[in-house]
Amino acid sequence: MRLLIIGTLEGQVGAASQIALKQGAKVQHVDNVDAGLDHLRAGRGADLILVDVMLDVGTLITSLESERIAVPVVACGIGNDTKAAVRAIKAGAKEYIPLPPNAELIGAVLAAVAEENTAFIYKDSHMGEVLKLADQIAPSDASIMITGASGTGKELMARYIHLKSKRKNGPFVAINCAAIPENLLESELFGHEKGAFTGAIARRIGKFEESAGGTLLLDEISEMDVRLQAKLLRAIQEREIDRVGGNKPVKIDVRILATSNRNMEEEVAKGTFREDLYFRLNVISIEIPSLAKRPDDIVALARHFAAKYSEANAIAAKPLAQSAIDKMLGYAWPGNVRELENVMHRAVLLATGDEINDAAILAGDAQAGVGRAKQPSGASGENEGGNNGADLVGRSVAEVERDLIINTLNHCLGNRTHAANILGISIRTLRNKLKLYSQEGFSVPGPGSDGEHSIA
Repeated sequence: MRLLIIGTLEGQVGAASQIALKQGAKVQHVDNVDAGLDHLRAGRGADLILVDVMLDVGTLITSLESERIAVPVVACGIGNDTKAAVRAIKAGAKEYIPLPPNAELIGAVLAAVAEENTAFIYKDSHMGEVLKLADQIAPSDASIMITGASGTGKELMARYIHLKSKRKNGPFVAINCAAIPENLLESELFGHEKGAFTGAIARRIGKFEESAGGTLLLDEISEMDVRLQAKLLRAIQEREIDRVGGNKPVKIDVRILATSNRNMEEEVAKGTFREDLYFRLNVISIEIPSLAKRPDDIVALARHFAAKYSEANAIAAKPLAQSAIDKMLGYAWPGNVRELENVMHRAVLLATGDEINDAAILAGDAQAGVGRAKQPSGASGENEGGNNGADLVGRSVAEVERDLIINTLNHCLGNRTHAANILGISIRTLRNKLKLYSQEGFSVPGPGSDGEHSIA
């Protein structure tokens, strides 16, 4: 766990650092937001940021998002300044911690971040065999290709392998090749020098250098443009990279893991993925089975998510009724573990009585009408959202597509990445369409969390 503390915390930074160090964290400290951003741009990395609530938390989070630096932020401050805490949370901070620091509270936050990234919940023998293979190959330095349908937890598997490897004390750095525009992905991977292109306001260390001595995950590698694949192949073969705008190569020392939700052999055959790069990445392969193929995990995961979201929403935990269990076991779960997590989050909020019964389990068609998009003035919604062919007659393809996208986003509680995966489109395409719908006057769900949180 790499912890970056930003701010003076009115003399409490020393106490907070000591508590974090005792919890096993590696702590770095800077005085202000600009210094914190420079620390991250330089590739030093962080798994969690603890920022003084008196600083501009909103600017910090906006800058992290605009520069595509994915690090959770926790605000902290002296005493119980409710207004400051609310401002920080609204700005995007995950939590607020009052100071002087409480050892148990800081320990719980660090543990929550660690658990979020590494927890495995499973009972099915199929998943047991996958983990057995992961344990066997993790200590090597071989590149690994992790495949499986969207929502099965490929990134979490990569983190698991990293923590079982000899590089576990080094950084784990992930980059989603599908979520970053093509013209920026090269800079994200290899870094750039100041002034290399419009918007390059400072030198930025890329993911290869940031993950030195550790593991680099190339998430959804099959979405990478073929032209950039050639540069990636050279980096892996030569163990060196060229920063955009740089004039000399930089040596690298990383282990490469890659994921894809596609059939890579088919992508190679179609010419959308280089065969030589595929062989370099696929020294060893791990395929994560879909949730439908490991039914023993469904109930175990459902109970885990029910407990998690009951606690998160300050709701008394309720057991699963047999009717709810039967309904879940009879569903195909096309969105896999990610879909199950969203369904259980919703069930916790909707359940009445002493149990979570089948009425609260809204999956697939059962939840299609929940949170339906609002029509702009004058628009007709007569047949909107129907589940049979007759309801689609007379409607344009664009209208049907819009409803499918917005209903899927509602199903994913606003999570853009999850919705894009279920829809089978890129995150860029999804965002462009949502921007268009908003401009046309349709109600678009607000953004949710973009992280994968658990796996069976």
